[in-house]
Amino acid sequence: MLGVDAFEWNFGTQNNPTDPERSQFFLPFSGVRHYLDWRQIEQEKGKYGYNPTPRGGWKYDEIYQWCKENNITVLTCIKTIPDWLLQTYPEDKRDGENVPAPYGADLSDPASYVEFGKLAFQFAARYGSNPDVDPSLVHVEPVPHYNPNKKRIGTGLVQYIECNNEPNRWWKPDKVAQQTASEYAANLSAFYDGHQGKLGPDVGVKNADPNMKVVMAGIATADPAFVREMIAWCAAHRGKKPDGTIDLCFDVINYHHYSNNRNEEKSRNNQRGIAPELSNATELAQQFVAMAEQDAYGMEVWNTEVGYDLNQYSVQKAIPIKGKSEYITQADWNLRNALMYARNGINRLFFYMLHDVSIKSTTQYASSGFVDKEGALSAKPSWNYLKQAKEILGEFYYQNTIDKDPFVDEYVLDDRKIYALVVPDEQGRSTNYELAVGDQTTQVKIYQLQPNNASAKSDVKSVTNGKVSLTVSETPIFVELLK
Repeated sequence: MLGVDAFEWNFGTQNNPTDPERSQFFLPFSGVRHYLDWRQIEQEKGKYGYNPTPRGGWKYDEIYQWCKENNITVLTCIKTIPDWLLQTYPEDKRDGENVPAPYGADLSDPASYVEFGKLAFQFAARYGSNPDVDPSLVHVEPVPHYNPNKKRIGTGLVQYIECNNEPNRWWKPDKVAQQTASEYAANLSAFYDGHQGKLGPDVGVKNADPNMKVVMAGIATADPAFVREMIAWCAAHRGKKPDGTIDLCFDVINYHHYSNNRNEEKSRNNQRGIAPELSNATELAQQFVAMAEQDAYGMEVWNTEVGYDLNQYSVQKAIPIKGKSEYITQADWNLRNALMYARNGINRLFFYMLHDVSIKSTTQYASSGFVDKEGALSAKPSWNYLKQAKEILGEFYYQNTIDKDPFVDEYVLDDRKIYALVVPDEQGRSTNYELAVGDQTTQVKIYQLQPNNASAKSDVKSVTNGKVSLTVSETPIFVELLK
């Protein structure tokens, strides 16, 4: 539940790709969704480079190796299109987020996306886990001369790859940037396995590494019907596997959702973010999980964009609540998103994003970062809360919900148990609550989150008659049962 969206420059510089002053800010997170522009690694058609990249001189091998060493799972989201593909479009139709196919191509034909599928193969050959890829199919341009790229196969540094970002981008109607679900499924089929190998042996992720998981692009305007249409396309154009299941061309269902009041509040001046439990986020998560169970054989469901802005003129702002600033509300709501999505069966969550674009910007999502980059880089309360939550819950997993106001969620790891408690409101409300922990427990450790420190405060409290009295607020607390 503690993933984050980020770019290569958030880790460091070209000369120091994992500069500790920057990379340290990734440590509270268990996953990173790396936004990777296609043009970075294939600036010229058919000429691939990764370490350093032909555009920008970034060293992805070193970044991904650092992530592996720090137990941070990598999801690489390959997005946008390179200039050599963009130039096939008329000038008035050019946009970096155009569909990854030449202008005028049949967007319902997987063959239109063959170049994107070739890129997927090359990336998976290098960063996947298969050491037996035919070396003659792997191409690396040995440039620059002073630090030439070297061919590497099966490094095992990346487990997940995402095919583009928000293909249903309705907000660019004057460009060629939006795909229907069926068109995107055709795109995915080329990217996944070269449309079942029909596009050639060097096209598609699975032809390089059958073990690398292909994540469908996180869709904006999240609607399970979009995925159902993709599944129907697969049934019609890819058929069934020998076991009778539809041959789907993705391994993970993915959507984006930000909790706000925009559906109810049409006046932009009154639009804002809202507490996750008060939004439709729970209902939407349950709909996606149910769809995955019914139509996609229980496939994992992820949300790879969620968050709140600090700028008080943004339509996605977190708000001050009683004595709490918007910084604390952002921290509360982000962590509560993690708890809420775990509670509703979402398998992975990624927050948008590590760094602000600018805290001064009124644009939605520009001030939603965990790290303030105005002046020296500094952690926000949201960063501190997630770091503390990771230290407390770590590898614990959600078991069940005991109460709903306040929410009382039970997390377990082997024979250990921790409860997460929070009031699901946005009024500054608190309540007294008696937590039943049973007669076998004599003491509990209560963790209180600290907005301006990297570690939580903890106190040990005795249990009376199998219960412990707690004050629960809109900031989550954690209660660990001691032996």
